[in-house]
Amino acid sequence: MKVCIVGFGSVGQGVARVMEMKKDELQKEYGLDLELVAALDRSGAAINPEGLDIKQLLVTKKLTGKVSEYPEYGEEGVSGLEVLMDKVEYHCLIEVTPTNIEDGEPALSHILKAMKDGKDVVTSNKGPLALKFKEIAQAARDNGVQFKYEASVGGAMPIINFAHENLSASKIESIYGILNGTTNYILSRMVKEGSSYEQTLNEAQAMGIAETDPTQDVEGEDAACKVVILANSILKMDVTYDDVEVTGISQITPESIALAKKEGYLIKLIGEVSPESLEVSPRLVKEGSPFAVEGTLNVATLKTDLADDVTVVGKGAGSIETASAILSDLISIWKTK
Repeated sequence: MKVCIVGFGSVGQGVARVMEMKKDELQKEYGLDLELVAALDRSGAAINPEGLDIKQLLVTKKLTGKVSEYPEYGEEGVSGLEVLMDKVEYHCLIEVTPTNIEDGEPALSHILKAMKDGKDVVTSNKGPLALKFKEIAQAARDNGVQFKYEASVGGAMPIINFAHENLSASKIESIYGILNGTTNYILSRMVKEGSSYEQTLNEAQAMGIAETDPTQDVEGEDAACKVVILANSILKMDVTYDDVEVTGISQITPESIALAKKEGYLIKLIGEVSPESLEVSPRLVKEGSPFAVEGTLNVATLKTDLADDVTVVGKGAGSIETASAILSDLISIWKTK
């Protein structure tokens, strides 16, 4: 299977690493030979129809910050759409550019172009899914291609494929959980250290857990995108980001956290998905409950008609963790060929 990675930041590099790490295992277990024929970042592209040397590509990126500096096969200034149009033949697009919740671009155009050309698509990008889920799903059906997006919600936490496959006999009535690892880390540290929101955010940024501009995470926007994806994908609703009521964590004080703890509760940023409510907001959860997870862990409870409540937990952040979900989607696509 020839793949093209558009977006070669943390997640894109993680995907390349797991492809290299698991190469022999994938071949032996599934007969799957993953071949990276193109990788793109803001600088341009590295393209080789015969397959790029992943180790060399990762070293080039580390040393220069640009995949376009890849020896012999690097090209400066090439856009994702240009590559997807006519630069290289491939079977599956892996779209992992940064999330844009304003208009979903450039990921939306990349995804729709690939589907129009009959290519399968795997993505971790929440922007297009939060804004144009119905349109993308219809494009996949119209063009007879597979569209996988497990990594768009919860990183390594299995939820979308788990719901569709393992809980296929049940009707899922609602989903309730912690869907953002950065905010969970900040709130966990505020409980342990008694520190202010500003102090803890600075610590998280220094550790690389929070972005330089943390708005999407701390104001609940990232979790709201995931609420939309879960609502559309699992509960079969037809909603967009604008349908979610969103409140972030930036106004939470050490005093409110201490008061909650005194009563046996923790404050967590919770996403709720149900036909009656689409909401992201700080809420009280009982200490010792499934939602009392720390660090960057995500957790979600799926309420079903047959299996009652089913809870899943997993790391919600990290390049290798997110890449593991992308790799599982690639394997799933291969199994149906």
